[in-house]
Amino acid sequence: MVGAIVSGLSAQLHVERPSGFVLDIALEAEAGTTVALLGPNGAGKSTALWALAGVIALAGGGISLDGRVLDDPASGVFVPPEDRRIGALFQDVLLFPHLDVAGNVAFALRARASSQRAADREAHEWLDRFELSDLAAMRPAELSGGQAQRVGLARALAAGPDLLLLDEPLSALDVGSRARVRRMLAEHLSGFAGPRILITHDPAEAALLADRVVVVEAGTVTQTGTPEQILRAPRTAYTADLAGLNLLTGAAGGGMIDVGAGPGLQVADRSVAGEVLVTIHPRAVSIHPSRPTGSARNTWPSTITSIETLGNLCRVQFEHPIPLTAEITVEAQRSLGLEPGTRVWVAIKATEIEVLPG
Repeated sequence: MVGAIVSGLSAQLHVERPSGFVLDIALEAEAGTTVALLGPNGAGKSTALWALAGVIALAGGGISLDGRVLDDPASGVFVPPEDRRIGALFQDVLLFPHLDVAGNVAFALRARASSQRAADREAHEWLDRFELSDLAAMRPAELSGGQAQRVGLARALAAGPDLLLLDEPLSALDVGSRARVRRMLAEHLSGFAGPRILITHDPAEAALLADRVVVVEAGTVTQTGTPEQILRAPRTAYTADLAGLNLLTGAAGGGMIDVGAGPGLQVADRSVAGEVLVTIHPRAVSIHPSRPTGSARNTWPSTITSIETLGNLCRVQFEHPIPLTAEITVEAQRSLGLEPGTRVWVAIKATEIEVLPG
């Protein structure tokens, strides 16, 4: 049995699926913190979440929450899902279609043994917190994806859980809805006293929402640390690919982002404003021997500080005026005669810059 911690989640998850897939990971999350399970599709992230929820049985290991044993196959202890006091939000929200928005939230409160009158009153209080009062009488089929996710989170928190599970809650949303729901998630997660487990394959989402990251690949943990530690010192090919992402912070307004150095970045979305996180894939950073004349709106001269060869690709590093990594082929590096100290022009299309509210 995994050692129980007094406040928070402690789990040793050993799951054997009929397909032959085996999950074997250790997971701890202190109260008031968000831990992201980050990994590629099929790594076992959702299997871990279902095991925590009690939907999938453990073959070994155990789970404790705030010192209470939820699952211990060795001693025959198993607390059913409905008694675990766990709230969950999935990418498919699964709201009750026959209930309106207020009824969906009230259902969670009734499950806590609240009276109907008290549940209805508290449900409307939760809707106020999530700016959903105007939607109280609407059915789930009438909601947008972002609205449905907000209702789902309100319902999950209204149940008064000891642990909150979030399974790719933003992946099914459009760009506009994703930004709003992400801000809402960050706000309400910070106010939830229990541990939170976030399932994601998006490193930017993990950086914005998580205190700590557990990287899961092929059913095992390959790296743990803060988002910054994972990106700064990757230990596997998967995390190395993630680490290649250019992550910048800045202030947005009028279609421009001030990242604290250089000319600023022009972006396609002129509506974004305030503190933001910027992600740029290394393949979106192009290198030219002279000033480019194409459609890229972001161009500036820079000096190559280092070049790292990875198979048939090269990672080209720049430090000034904006720290960036570009990824090009070895053939392109040779044909352009690039080496540390070479003076070149850097170009990035505005449409290749992803902006996330900070």
